[in-house]
Amino acid sequence: MNFQQAASCYAANPTQDVLQQVTKQLLSQLTAREKIRLLSGHALGTTIRNIFLYRRKYNATAYAAGGCKRLGIPALLFTDGPRGVVMRRSTCFPVPMLRGASFDDELESRIGEAIAKEAIAGGANYFAGICINLLRHPAWGRAQETYGEDSYLLGRMGAALTVAVQKYGMMACPKHFACNSIEDLRFAVDVQMNERTLREVYLPHFQKCFDAGALSVMGAYNKLNGTYCCESKELLTDILRDEMGFNGVVTSDFFYAIYNARKALTAGCDVEMPYTFRYLALPRLLRKGKISEETIDTAAGRMISALLRCVPNIKEVSRSTILSCQHIALAREAAQKGMVLLKNEAVLPITEKAPRIAVIGRYADRKNWGDHGSSNVFSPYCVTPFKGVRAGFTGGKTVCYNGCNPKKALKAAAGSDYLVVCVGSDHKQEGEFMFNLGERKTKPRGVGGDRASLRLPFEDIALVETLCKTGKKVIVYVMGGSAYVLEDILKAQPQAILMGFYAGLEGGNALADILSGKINPSGRLPFTIAEREEDYPPFLRVSDDYREITYGYYHGYTLLDIENKRARFPFGFGLSYTDFVFENLKAEVTAQGVALCLTARNIGAKAGATVAQFYAGSDEAVADRPLKQLKGFRRIELAAGESRELSELLLWQELRFYDPVTRSWGLDKVYNFYAGANSEQAMDLSVTVSTPEAVKI
Repeated sequence: MNFQQAASCYAANPTQDVLQQVTKQLLSQLTAREKIRLLSGHALGTTIRNIFLYRRKYNATAYAAGGCKRLGIPALLFTDGPRGVVMRRSTCFPVPMLRGASFDDELESRIGEAIAKEAIAGGANYFAGICINLLRHPAWGRAQETYGEDSYLLGRMGAALTVAVQKYGMMACPKHFACNSIEDLRFAVDVQMNERTLREVYLPHFQKCFDAGALSVMGAYNKLNGTYCCESKELLTDILRDEMGFNGVVTSDFFYAIYNARKALTAGCDVEMPYTFRYLALPRLLRKGKISEETIDTAAGRMISALLRCVPNIKEVSRSTILSCQHIALAREAAQKGMVLLKNEAVLPITEKAPRIAVIGRYADRKNWGDHGSSNVFSPYCVTPFKGVRAGFTGGKTVCYNGCNPKKALKAAAGSDYLVVCVGSDHKQEGEFMFNLGERKTKPRGVGGDRASLRLPFEDIALVETLCKTGKKVIVYVMGGSAYVLEDILKAQPQAILMGFYAGLEGGNALADILSGKINPSGRLPFTIAEREEDYPPFLRVSDDYREITYGYYHGYTLLDIENKRARFPFGFGLSYTDFVFENLKAEVTAQGVALCLTARNIGAKAGATVAQFYAGSDEAVADRPLKQLKGFRRIELAAGESRELSELLLWQELRFYDPVTRSWGLDKVYNFYAGANSEQAMDLSVTVSTPEAVKI
């Protein structure tokens, strides 16, 4: 039996028993050397070719791992993400943090389908761009690659992307498992946390992706409670497979994730990526009896089983799909839906027929779509803020100053009524940092990594302060991967602040759509913007004299709640050009969970979209609990004056808590449910429900 025959058998009767049988038959025909090859990345030649042939784009073509030509077993053909396919020319979508701000998992599904098609057209069958690491602290350099600070939001969006990618036969890979949210020290940091924190805060979003069918997961670089993640049996076997029920392939992160081949393989790390370094020792370890052939078979069987469940479903996709008009329009739609309006003193939208607009700042007419590391996407163009505004306001006059010099900025602004000031970060201030093996006390400036400060660069602040003194209408457009402390900007008193994130190849057009009112802003913050840097949890930096950090049970809005602090802009916050109210919250207990129902009303004069957010807290709990946690959301479009009743089922599974003494999950006796437009406003609308004794989870 070869792979194609095995795939035909499974397709005719897609049951677990048949899958196990054909996998076992294929395994029985493989030599020990062929089995070990299935566990090995072998992309050294690909890397050299990519670097020298494709102008230093190390991920320009797919990375291969595994495969057996003799039996027709295909290799894993790896491509990265998550803002699009990283191979050569592809559509650069907005970063996931912006997409998380849309609170639109249906939109994320459509983006996933587009990414899958472009990846297949580019020659890949494995997408490792489902980044769902929790944003614990805004300084994290790769925050842009994930969806926000809340586990439920991460899980909803990650699951949507997983299902969409695998719909087309691609193997989906959530990453990085687990607790990876520090960049500069990612190879050395030892994250300490207790069992409750791990299971309730840092793993539920992965569980949602596994429940959605993810066939792979990537291990993280960091240590967890003293052991490297890719060498941790407790993490990769006891928790991942035995507790969480994952039955796919575990791959290592690239290059420096495995230090001991025996530990990694026996722990449950199936494939070393992208080359075979440590797993070169597997034949010797097998000969000496340090690992068993059964262990090799288990890992190789997982690889074969995962391939049988996805690769045969891949249909050929034309290369014309890449950067198609539909995908470009989808990127623009995502940017429109995710930008968050933080402040608006009646200056937006700009409705004049011939407005005079100056676009000013270091990013006014410069491509700035995010990290230049493994997530970089090589689209052939980028609509900058200036180009987008100029195209969107053709009846007026648009000028540009691409810099931060206050005198030159004032000169450029002299003939304009509206000043769009582009501030924030780029790949030099935040992103992937490649050259950090954990022992450096300093790092070169301008090479990415963790953000040095949560405040905007001083020259950006000075620029905004100068322009606000002109008396003109100032709109601050903030570009970046996560939260900034904006007190300096707020003191300057601009009329409007718009959080634009890294908005992809159509970002400038989306900006113009919102400024003009063609699109009513509807993004909601996927993180908390605090008043002070000290309001966030502690963060570990290269200059610190230790490499261990404890992740506590609280962060983001749950931390502010427990410390009785208010955010400057709370989680879920976002303004619109119209106004919405939520009322009449009701709850009905069912066998599956608690069905919440409320009425959403658009009380303004414009059509728009809002996000109803549903939170849950506990009463009569025997252990410490968050005041509230997001457990559901519904994005809804409403015409001016329209009312609609919304319902959301909060599953009992979502309301459970972990007991480290009994090592089991349970429910509290009483729950408080809240609903509203953001995490603070939700407290104004509540209902209390008792848990039926008959409920089983």
